[in-house]
Amino acid sequence: MSANETVRIAVVGAGPAGYTAAIYAARAGNAPTIIEGLAPGGQLMITTEIENFPGFEDPVPGPELMARMRAQALRVGAEVVSDVVESVDLRSRPFRLTFGSGAEILAETVIVATGAEARWLNIPSEEKFKGRGVSACATCDGFFFRGKIVAVVGGGDTAAEEATYLTNHASKVYLVHRRGELRASKIMVERVLANPKIEMKWFRTPDEILGDDSGVTGFRIADPRTGEKEELAVDGVFIAIGHRPNTELLGGQLALDAAGYIVTQPGSTRTSVPGVFAAGDVQDPHFRQAVTSAGTGCMAALEAGKFMEEGGA
Repeated sequence: MSANETVRIAVVGAGPAGYTAAIYAARAGNAPTIIEGLAPGGQLMITTEIENFPGFEDPVPGPELMARMRAQALRVGAEVVSDVVESVDLRSRPFRLTFGSGAEILAETVIVATGAEARWLNIPSEEKFKGRGVSACATCDGFFFRGKIVAVVGGGDTAAEEATYLTNHASKVYLVHRRGELRASKIMVERVLANPKIEMKWFRTPDEILGDDSGVTGFRIADPRTGEKEELAVDGVFIAIGHRPNTELLGGQLALDAAGYIVTQPGSTRTSVPGVFAAGDVQDPHFRQAVTSAGTGCMAALEAGKFMEEGGA
């Protein structure tokens, strides 16, 4: 790739959405360039086993799934650049992308697939037990806690939804919240409080996640008003304090919703700037699944191809 080269499709991000977009774009002859960023593979790189991605009879480790997607993208003709997009200029086409190395490319179209990051507690024990009892996705990992006791941290809709979902698998769910009432929507609060499997832990904050070589064995929580501590015997801890979409590099050039997710047109991956498309978790505050990210990656590649075929209008 030479300086100021113009590519047909630049894919920013290398998770399920980005790799799928590149696969579809390459097979359509649109020679996509994927800029992988600092964390190729995204959140799946810390997922030990994936049981709900179609086509895999046995659980597949997240890193292996991402490696296979990357290899497939390369095989069909995508170019992969191991660099970071620091800024983009979307004021006119071709769009200009500036990398951390100082290199630049121009792109006729851009697919933003930078994903979103779970908000974590940022305590050492959380990092220690990630993938061994600590999770930020009940839909992804709830199955592994069938018949077990788990705790969920949070008080908004995400926490209420995660706790309710986990009752389909776990025998008991503690919902740990620092206040005396949930911030979730009224209907979600009603569902949580009416569920016999959910026990509320009001006015409690995380203190330490406990465990051994086998994984999580307990969760120590504290009352911020008195400092009193309590240990819960749990097999898993789910952090549900929200996600942060990775949109900083856009510099406010695309329309975002109140939570910072890229706004796309209904039934489409088109953004507020013609020629720029968004796929995966960066535009999806609801599902956040590998398979839905892959689906929108496919959509973005097809829409980008059509956009160029129609003259970029």
